[in-house]
Amino acid sequence: MTSKRIVLLVIYGLITIGCLVGIFRANVTQAEFTIKASIQASTQDEDYVGLLAFKKYVEKSSSGRVQVQLYASGQFCGSVPECIGSLQSGVLEMFPSTAGGTGNFFAPAQVLDLPYVFTSDAQAECVLDGPILDKMRETVLSQGLNIRLIGVSNTGGWRNFATTNKPIRSPADLKGQKIRTTPADIQQELVRQLGANPTPISWAELYTALATGVVEGSKNGIQDIIGAKLEEHLKYIILDGHSYMATLWWFSEPVWKTLPADIQQIILEGFAKQKAAASELVATQESNSYKIFEQAGGTIYRPSITEKQAFKDASVNMRQWFITNFGQEWLDLLETSVKECDAILNEDMYTNGYN
Repeated sequence: MTSKRIVLLVIYGLITIGCLVGIFRANVTQAEFTIKASIQASTQDEDYVGLLAFKKYVEKSSSGRVQVQLYASGQFCGSVPECIGSLQSGVLEMFPSTAGGTGNFFAPAQVLDLPYVFTSDAQAECVLDGPILDKMRETVLSQGLNIRLIGVSNTGGWRNFATTNKPIRSPADLKGQKIRTTPADIQQELVRQLGANPTPISWAELYTALATGVVEGSKNGIQDIIGAKLEEHLKYIILDGHSYMATLWWFSEPVWKTLPADIQQIILEGFAKQKAAASELVATQESNSYKIFEQAGGTIYRPSITEKQAFKDASVNMRQWFITNFGQEWLDLLETSVKECDAILNEDMYTNGYN
C-alpha cells in the first residue's frame, strides 16, 4: 500500500469519525428544553413509575424538543426545603411534596391532611381535581413563592396506624403510644388528640427508631411500609384510613414562564399520564403489600363503620384546630368540594343503574 493511499485512508477515517461525532452531538443537543424531576423515593415507588410515563409522553409528544431527566432517592436534593429552593431558583423543574411537607412552606395545604374527611379514592380524586387545586395554585403564585402547582396524585393509598407490640382497635388503645409523625403540625396534632405521643422522625431514621423502641408505631401507607421493610418491626395495622396520601407536584415558575404555550400544554397532558400510572401501580400493588405484611407475621385489623366513627369522633377538634391556625376559608372550600363530589358520584351511580 502506497504512502499516498494510507494518507487518504487516514483522512477519510478522520472525516467519518468527525461526522459521527457531529451526529452524536446533534442528537444530544437537539432538545430545546430540559426538565429535571426529582423525588426522594426510590425507583420502585409509584412516584417514579408515574414519572416514567410522564417522560415517555412529553418526549414523544414534543418530538424530542423536551428532554426529561429523572432523579430518584434524593440524588438531586435531599430535603423538601432544599428541593423547593431549587425549584424557586430554576435549578430544578419538578418535585413532589405531601400535604404535610407542603405545610412547611404553604401552611393551608395541610387542610388536605385533615383526618377522616375522604371516604373513597374516587371521592378524594374528585376533590383534588377541583376548585381547591385551582385555589392553591393561585394563592401560592400570588404569594410570590415562585412555584406552580401542576397537579395532585396519590403516593401510596391511605395512611393507617401501625404499631410494633400493641394492636389498635380503638382510640383508647393509642393512649401513651409513641407514634412517629413527620414534622407537619397537623400530623402531630392528630396523634396528640387521639391520646398518643407524636414523635417527629425523618423517614430515613424510622427503621432504626422502630427497632430501638424510640417509637412504637407510625402512620403510613402499606406500600411505604413494605418498601422500607418496616414490616420487620411493625406487627399490627388498623385500617382506619385517616388520610388519603396525596402528593402535590410543583413546577419551577421561573422555568414555566420561559416555556412556549404548546410545551406547557404537553407538560400538563404528561402529568395526567403520570397520575394515571402512579394510581394504577398503587391499586395493583396494595393488596399484594398487605399479603407481604401478613406473611411477615403481621396482623391487619379491619374496623367496622362504628369503630371508624369512634376515631372520627375522637379527632373532631382537628377542624377547630385548623380554623384557629389557618382560618375558615380553606376548611369551607374542602367541605363544599366533598359535598359536590359526593353528589356527582351518586349521580353517576344512579345513571349507571346502581341505585
